[in-house]
Amino acid sequence: MLKSSILIKFQFLALLCLLIPSLSYGETNYPNHSVKLVIPFATGGSNDIVGRFIADQLSKRLGEPFVVDNRGGAGGTIGADSVAKSKPDGYTLLLISTPHTANTSLYKKLPYNPIKDFATIARIGTAPQVISVYPGLPVKTLPELIAYVKARPGQVNFVSSGIGSSQHLVTEMFASQADLQLVHVPYKGAGAALADVAAGHAQISVGTVLQGLSLIKGDRLRPLAVSGNKRQAVLPDVPTASEMGLKGYDADNWWGILAPAGTPPEVIQKLSATMAEILSKPETIKKLAEESATVAYLGPDEFAKFMEVESQKWAQLIKKLNIKPE
Repeated sequence: MLKSSILIKFQFLALLCLLIPSLSYGETNYPNHSVKLVIPFATGGSNDIVGRFIADQLSKRLGEPFVVDNRGGAGGTIGADSVAKSKPDGYTLLLISTPHTANTSLYKKLPYNPIKDFATIARIGTAPQVISVYPGLPVKTLPELIAYVKARPGQVNFVSSGIGSSQHLVTEMFASQADLQLVHVPYKGAGAALADVAAGHAQISVGTVLQGLSLIKGDRLRPLAVSGNKRQAVLPDVPTASEMGLKGYDADNWWGILAPAGTPPEVIQKLSATMAEILSKPETIKKLAEESATVAYLGPDEFAKFMEVESQKWAQLIKKLNIKPE
C-alpha cells in the first residue's frame, strides 16, 4: 500500500515536471497561431493605415498572421471593450490613439477602465494635424479662415470620424484656442468625413496629414496650417499654425498597442521588443515619414506614464467645453 502511494506521487511529480516546461515553452514561443489586432475605428483613417502596416510587420517578424479587425463606433469604445474582455493571452490586441485617453472623461459610464483594464505594450509614433478646408471656401490662409468663421458664428461646420474621435478633439482644441463657434458633423469614419469636405458638403477638416494627404495632393482639400513646431516634408509650403499666429496648437495624434490586463509579462516583453525592432528599421521610419508621421517608440512603462498625462490633458478640455457623447 505504501509502495503504491509512493509510486502514484512519483508519477504525479513526473507528469508535473513534464507539464511545466511545456507551458514555459508555449510562452517563450508566442505566438503559435494567428493574433487579432482590433482597430476601434472604421477603415480609411490613420488608425487603420498605421494599424495595418504594423500588423503586417508583426506577421513577418513573428511568423504568424496578425489579422486586423475593424470594430468602429462610440469613439473607439466598442472595439476597446471587446479587447478588455478578451482572454489575456496575447492573442487579442488593441491599436489605440488619442481618443482612448479621452474616453474616460467623455463617457460617464464606460464598461471598462481605459487605463487599468489594459497592459501597455508600446507607443508607435506621432503625427501632426493639418487644418484643411473645402477648396471652394473663399479663404487661403489660417487667419482668413478664422476671420471667415468669426463673421459667421455657428454657421460653418467641421467633420470628424465620430464624437470623441481624435479629429473631433483636435478640432475642438483649435476652435477653443481661436475662439470660434463651429458646428460639429460626426461621421462613422474618417474616409467618409474627408470625402464630404472634398465634395463641398462640409467646410473644415482637422486631422492627421496621413489622413488627408491624397486629397490634398489631388487639390480636393486646401491645407492651411499644420500643428506642431515645424513644417512637414510632404507639405513644405504649408506653414505651422504658430507661424500663422495660433501659438501653442500642439495637438499631434499618436498610436500605440495594448493588450488585456493580465497578459503574461513574457508576451508583453516579446511584443514590445519586436515593436522596438520594427520601429528602428530605416524602412519603417521612411514609410511613416512618407505619411508625415514620426516614429516615437515608448516601452510599456514609459507608455503607461504618457497615457496618464494625455488623460489629464483631454479631461481639462472636455470639462472646459462640456463635450458630451450624445
